[in-house]
Amino acid sequence: MKRTLDKRSLQVPMLERGLAVLEYLAAREQGATIAELSAALGLAGASVFRITRALVKLGYLARHAETKRFTATRKLLAMGSPRGGGGDRTLAECAREPMRQLRNLTGETTQLCCLVDTEMVILEQLLATHPFKYSADLGARCPSYSCAPGKAILAHLPDDELEALLGRIRFKRFTPTTVASRTAMLREVAQIRESGYAVDRAEGLTGVHCVAAAVLDRHGYPIGAITISGPESRVPESEFPRVAQRVMAAARATAECFNA
Repeated sequence: MKRTLDKRSLQVPMLERGLAVLEYLAAREQGATIAELSAALGLAGASVFRITRALVKLGYLARHAETKRFTATRKLLAMGSPRGGGGDRTLAECAREPMRQLRNLTGETTQLCCLVDTEMVILEQLLATHPFKYSADLGARCPSYSCAPGKAILAHLPDDELEALLGRIRFKRFTPTTVASRTAMLREVAQIRESGYAVDRAEGLTGVHCVAAAVLDRHGYPIGAITISGPESRVPESEFPRVAQRVMAAARATAECFNA
């Protein structure tokens, strides 16, 4: 579907066009060519050429030499990572060492995620040490209600924010175990608030289990979540409580660094 820009909406149309290119590419892992960007955004090819060239030079986009496709780089993710009280440490920087220790203890893929509207976005990832491992692209998104880090963050939101967010979610069942209704999600929230951690019983992907804990700022607000993900054969439900203790420890260590 073509997205045309309203040139009357801003006094800086070139900025609007540049942001439109970034937003379009940030949502498309496969990237796009100049022709595809031109068609999708309703912009002249010459304009797209100038914008993408500038964004590549600034480090926001990368261009594949063979396919000529542009993709968003990690620079956008780094800009979106929350910063601690002193402003000199990002959430991702504070999470790296706790994530490394957690990955080494569990052997499973470890991720740092944050909430963007109703979806989770992966900011950092350390892959499992096993030959067969779960992985996802940095910047990948998934519904907050069908993954452990999303549920961990939802459970720590103030009640009014939680209610507003649940009202925007259009629940969909991905597997037989997906939490697919507002009522079921509220029951899950109550359990998470009591236990301190969230789980994913193959709710987003068949055969993949996750355990997550929220990272809280100094006011107790959830700014992200740390999670481990692996096949249910290696992360069975019987192991959730034991694994959760390690995940919660990593989330606390990250919060201590971020809030220092």
